Amino acid sequence: MKISLERRLTAEFFGTAFLVAAVIGSGIMGERLAGGNIAIALLANTIATGAALVALILAFGPVSGAHFNPAVTLADWMEGGIARNDAAGYVCAQMVGGATGAVVANVMFGMPAVSISRHARGGGAQLFSEFVATFGLLCVIWGCSRAKSEMVAFAVGSYITAAYWFTASTSFANPAVTLARELSDTFAGIQPRNVPAFVAVQIAGAIAATVVFRWLVPGLPQNAKDVIVSHPTKD
Repeated sequence: MKISLERRLTAEFFGTAFLVAAVIGSGIMGERLAGGNIAIALLANTIATGAALVALILAFGPVSGAHFNPAVTLADWMEGGIARNDAAGYVCAQMVGGATGAVVANVMFGMPAVSISRHARGGGAQLFSEFVATFGLLCVIWGCSRAKSEMVAFAVGSYITAAYWFTASTSFANPAVTLARELSDTFAGIQPRNVPAFVAVQIAGAIAATVVFRWLVPGLPQNAKDVIVSHPTKD
């Protein structure tokens, strides 16, 4: 079934908005209820984010492919799965959706709609972690979508849940989410000065994983037109 670009962009907007609201909202709730125990707050943040990802991919995947992530959209465009103009629209919808999700989360918890984060996340270890996190995310997406596309939602949710704990940066792995998280001065935030470097290594990780999978699965460029999650027919 052919799905219009307008509907796909709307799906990307709402999917990314709910994802960011889940990330920031669960971070606020976890921090408030953890009594100062950062590990418990992070665990709450992790479980909520992973669960939300599975649900959102299942809900919006049949409409837009459920990218919710400019790095994923870039990878899909590189392999011919989405047209350039459509990809640009996806990225814009993701960015606006992410910012909206941050505002919604802040307001839900009685905070100012926008509060610029002061949470420092700098240094080489954090940046390397973001490269690894995004590289791994794209590996999971490319690998699972080639074999069992219906399992991508569960694989991505599981990977992000794990990557929260095995990366020093807690695995943002998403430029739209990274930009949105600077709008909330909370447990899940990131100060603006750290954002450009995070986004740069995330994009680098996505490109590197896509190139690697071109070698691992030589037929990937031809197959990419089928799905990343469950990609609709393009206009």
